[in-house]
Amino acid sequence: MTTRRPGDSIATLARRAGFEVEWQDAHHTTQHVPESTLAMLLEQMGLPCGNATQIRHSAAVLEAELSGRKMPPLMTAEIGRGIALPVAAVKSGSHYRIELESGSIIDGRFTAPKGEEALLAPIDEAGYHALVINDQRVMLAVAPARCYTVDDAWRTLHRDDADPAPRPPLWGMAAQLYGLRRSGDGGIGDYSALAQIAVESARRGAHALAVSPTHAMFSAEPHRFSPYSPSSRLWLNVSHIDPAAVFGAHAAPAALEATQATGAWSALEALPLIDWPNAVKLKLKVLRAIYEQFSAHERGQDTPRALEFHGFCERAGRALEDHARFEALQAAQLAQGGNGHWRDWPEALRDPRSPEVEAFANAHRHEVTFHLFLQWLAAKGLSHAQHAAHEAGMAVGLIADLAVGCDSAGSHAWSYRDDMLQRVSVGAPPDLFNQAGQAWGLTTFSPRAMRTQGFSAFIDMLRAAFAHAGGIRIDHVLGLRRLWLVPEGESARNGAYLRYPLEDLLRLIALESWRHRAIVIGEDLGTVPPGFRERLDEHGIAGIRVLWFEGAHDGDGFKLPQQWDRNAVGTTTTHDLPTVAGWWRGSDIAWRNRIGQTSARADGRDPEEAAQEQRARDRAALWRAFQQAGVAAPEVAAPPPESAPVDEALAFVAATPGPLVTFPLEDLLALEEQPNLPGSTDEHPNWRRRLSLPIDELFDDDNFSDRLLAVDRARRAAAASVPPAAPSTASSEPDTP
Repeated sequence: MTTRRPGDSIATLARRAGFEVEWQDAHHTTQHVPESTLAMLLEQMGLPCGNATQIRHSAAVLEAELSGRKMPPLMTAEIGRGIALPVAAVKSGSHYRIELESGSIIDGRFTAPKGEEALLAPIDEAGYHALVINDQRVMLAVAPARCYTVDDAWRTLHRDDADPAPRPPLWGMAAQLYGLRRSGDGGIGDYSALAQIAVESARRGAHALAVSPTHAMFSAEPHRFSPYSPSSRLWLNVSHIDPAAVFGAHAAPAALEATQATGAWSALEALPLIDWPNAVKLKLKVLRAIYEQFSAHERGQDTPRALEFHGFCERAGRALEDHARFEALQAAQLAQGGNGHWRDWPEALRDPRSPEVEAFANAHRHEVTFHLFLQWLAAKGLSHAQHAAHEAGMAVGLIADLAVGCDSAGSHAWSYRDDMLQRVSVGAPPDLFNQAGQAWGLTTFSPRAMRTQGFSAFIDMLRAAFAHAGGIRIDHVLGLRRLWLVPEGESARNGAYLRYPLEDLLRLIALESWRHRAIVIGEDLGTVPPGFRERLDEHGIAGIRVLWFEGAHDGDGFKLPQQWDRNAVGTTTTHDLPTVAGWWRGSDIAWRNRIGQTSARADGRDPEEAAQEQRARDRAALWRAFQQAGVAAPEVAAPPPESAPVDEALAFVAATPGPLVTFPLEDLLALEEQPNLPGSTDEHPNWRRRLSLPIDELFDDDNFSDRLLAVDRARRAAAASVPPAAPSTASSEPDTP
């Protein structure tokens, strides 16, 4: 029998590992995480604690990692600031060498008194540099003080101007990519439609186009289509490929004729809601026919397309090969009656480096290459859309959406399994709106693996997000500080917060932001810890402010535009919230009541009726704010629920002082229904709604065009009321390789 010594507690081990064993609920009451929950979560971090011996061993392993006796594979730093090294890892008098990414060399010697931190002199060149101390080699990620910002994007756009004008308040659109419509798309919005709407909106004054996530999904399981539950955040959604983009206008019709699917393709295009299972299957069928032609006549030859494809695969390397193997493996397992989750595959196939996986890839080389081919086409399509946006005059261009996690059954978790948390779900603790808490079924990186493996998986993900965009929106940016983790199979209330190395992550984001010349927006909605938004602002990460959440400081009504945060991106709504027309009518309340999301009230009143009465009071308050802001006529009663003041709402947000505002297409079109209703699955058509008009007709619509013109004028007028921004303390153009 083993006995625990003082300090041999699960709670002590959990604290050392980064878990918060206590947390404050929505009522500001302190809650204690059960020891059983901590034990399950520690187990998934590779720190078993089933008995005293295991606890002591896990504590010793953790102490060795955190003590500083051994240098970590990667350390982050900031331009112009001294770099402190672990005391235990450096001896006074030791020589060091820094091999800068640019090729320059810095030699030096540590002279710190015994027992004090050894300091490296500040490095004034951003980049990934190598620090060599004796036989140790450490990567130094030296970041600019802040990310690339909207101001930087404006200066870049006008870098050739002799006397560039100050940046005006910019605006952009937000689009659900899958919902875009164009002739020949097969029933799913594609990258060609994205390029088209980017160009057309740029011509009308837009400087950004925020896009729903384009992460890779599951080709073999097309019924899994939520863009925020991807298979991988490293690769792209192949269902958005336009077959004609690379192989010409004849390619898709020829493939459809060969597969006798022309009628089905047209029928899917005509639907008001996306039929994901059938549309994806047919899109892949068409793309496979094109692939077979490419393989027979070009692949392996010296044609421009074949050489480009080969170069793409070479540059993408092992990570892309892993994803393609996963796609082929999962399809094969499902075809044999197996399970789609890789943890349920034969044990040898769960390891991407096993001889059995290698043998499978060799035996199914043609199939694996098909998935490489799809990623090549997707990358070309998305890259073209960003290039088209810039060529049309956008300062920012596409803003990619980076999901907070990925599906634990997907290729990212399979190919990076040592970097990912297993058998846990990211979520949220109980709050006033979700009293049972939330478990989103997503996994993400282990902070312990981040440190021990040099943040390589996180950096890979950042580079993938920035690759084809002028900016990224980080979903649930609070996750950079801590995430609520729920053991698999447990209630969402039985979770715990796990802290992440915030400063390291912010520096890496800033470094990659400058290397890609792309802005960063953090979705900082919900319960935000004190000081967190200030930290984001210091690092040049813009927050998001949504009309529905911008209540007045005194709790009465809504903030006026000039009271909004000048460092955040303003918007009328998001994909998870009601549109202006839907909010005004109370459609979101009716939907929640319809699917059982409203709770019985203590006073016995009908919950929907009570919520609609509160919405009526909110409508009156918002209308008063519109009038005070001068975007609605004074002494005029608020419109009735069925006549939403969409134009006034757009003008109100356009008058806010942020560097950029984005307007969802749903509001620019005065649509009532929202793209997603959180907490619902099949009860609401989440991620399925399509625009009624194709892109080329959309901009000919008088109401839509008039709103774009009004928004552009309102943003230009806002320039007169927005005071100039204070000069940044960061260097205006960090020297990044």
